[in-house]
Amino acid sequence: MQQRREAMAVLAAAPGQDLLGLWNAAALPDEAALLRGPETGLVTLRGRMGGGGAAFNFGEATVTRATVKLPSGVVGHAYALGREKEKVRVAAVIDALRQQPEFETAIEEKILAPLRRRQAETDETRRTETAATRVDFFTMVRGED
Repeated sequence: MQQRREAMAVLAAAPGQDLLGLWNAAALPDEAALLRGPETGLVTLRGRMGGGGAAFNFGEATVTRATVKLPSGVVGHAYALGREKEKVRVAAVIDALRQQPEFETAIEEKILAPLRRRQAETDETRRTETAATRVDFFTMVRGED
């Protein structure tokens, strides 16, 4: 279950163009019936002041979801922020295929591993850019104190 959750997080965070490019290159079967969506809607974002205060409604975010069913009967689901319906449909198909042992390795090697590498590179770039703007404050102790 944890592996499926992690894989879906990778798919949801991936840029649509990257995911669709890898999906097309992988040439995996795309014979899935849509059970729901892909459809776009809103979710309410909730926040807390200081991490422990009373919850409040912060705003709304656009989310797209899809549910598909393979001819074998396996069902796949996907949700992602934004309005990229084709990305979410493909992610749902990948979720369904990944539940079948014969496709798990191919999906891991051809889609998930490259996406993880790209996300790690993006994270490292952001860390480097952020570190370059970091300001360290320090206090000097005066002799008479």
